[in-house]
Amino acid sequence: MILFPKYIQIETSVVCNSKCVFCPHEEMERGPNYMEDWVWKKIIDESRGKGIIYRPFMINEPLIDPRMPEIVRYIKQDPTAKVEFNSNGNLAVKTDVEALIASNIDWVRFSLDGHTAESFKASGRGGKFEKIVENIHRFIDERNRQKSDTFIEVRIIDLDENRHEHKDFVEYWSKFVNKATVTPLYDWPWTGQTEPHRAPCLKIRDEMFFMTDGNATLCCWDAFGRGIVGNVTQNTVEEIWLGESNQKYREYLSHGEREKILLCSKCDAYKNYDFSNWAGY
Repeated sequence: MILFPKYIQIETSVVCNSKCVFCPHEEMERGPNYMEDWVWKKIIDESRGKGIIYRPFMINEPLIDPRMPEIVRYIKQDPTAKVEFNSNGNLAVKTDVEALIASNIDWVRFSLDGHTAESFKASGRGGKFEKIVENIHRFIDERNRQKSDTFIEVRIIDLDENRHEHKDFVEYWSKFVNKATVTPLYDWPWTGQTEPHRAPCLKIRDEMFFMTDGNATLCCWDAFGRGIVGNVTQNTVEEIWLGESNQKYREYLSHGEREKILLCSKCDAYKNYDFSNWAGY
């Protein structure tokens, strides 16, 4: 058993300015829109000094939360901590890119699902292609101006609409960022699956996920709160991680028994992953 997670994902808000056709965000009705300050501070305070990689986002666009530079600075008071983001690049007018870079972000992954305006529009992500490209370049330029070590990745999700552009996409963005890559599209649980893929799950080995109301869930793909294992407003991070429910579910999933958990009972994540060397716990 792993005594503490390596990754902690904190959904500081549920606000998003994209309408990706493959994401259930538009159907979500849970809240609040923003996690209270004392809640995200509690999560961070209770996990300091453990070499945690924090991801202050979940089912939202993190870089439009105006508190994000403050949140990253608070995390980075711990010299052992790192911070990662996934972003759609559709930054708000008030997004303070200078402050974000200065806050000492370690890694940012921008998802841009097209190399042309036509393929980007066909991907269904939403937003204006030219503006998002400009935003990403603005982020890169500010990183370079500050001589920051922020690792920037730009990736394209593998879709029928953009597959013919993958080579050009990688060649173009590789000139500006640390990494340009093609990533597969994953299926969210309960999006048409009638039964689970009977295999272990990578998410539960060393990751922990918190929603805006403080609920801890088994998975970052839990859009509707089907896998709640505790609430950090009532218990500590460690108490939830080592709690009976969480340990029981991790044991099920380490043996591929997804059908025993509501959230996982209609999930085919990692269906193409080779688990032949899976060592369990």
